[in-house]
Amino acid sequence: MAQASPSGRNRPLSPHLQIWRWGPAMAVSILHRVTGNGLAVAGLGVLLWWLGALASGPAAYATFTGHASAWYGMVVLVGISWAFFNHMASGIRHFFLDVGANFELNSNALWSVLTPIIGILLTAAFWAALLLR
Repeated sequence: MAQASPSGRNRPLSPHLQIWRWGPAMAVSILHRVTGNGLAVAGLGVLLWWLGALASGPAAYATFTGHASAWYGMVVLVGISWAFFNHMASGIRHFFLDVGANFELNSNALWSVLTPIIGILLTAAFWAALLLR
């Protein structure tokens, strides 16, 4: 497949999303980027709100805890913790890839599938430890 360039010569097109087949490694890599961005935006926003409320006194902290303990606040907090644990598991997977391990197709596919599962299990364990103490 080629496309005419401004100079008049035909040049090959780069592979794009229509050419690649979705697989576990591709999905977990995209999820790693999404969770990283989500943590940078939502996670940092909630953390700064919590710190600001903590420093502002009992009334501000009561407002924060009122929102955080409501159903929508719990959804946000569980989502942030899932993003954290999923991003951490994916980061560990990327670390092993960076040192040259797990490039074999079966091993890479296995850890690509296990990464989100590990994130979910760690999130469930974290919230169970928090709520059942």
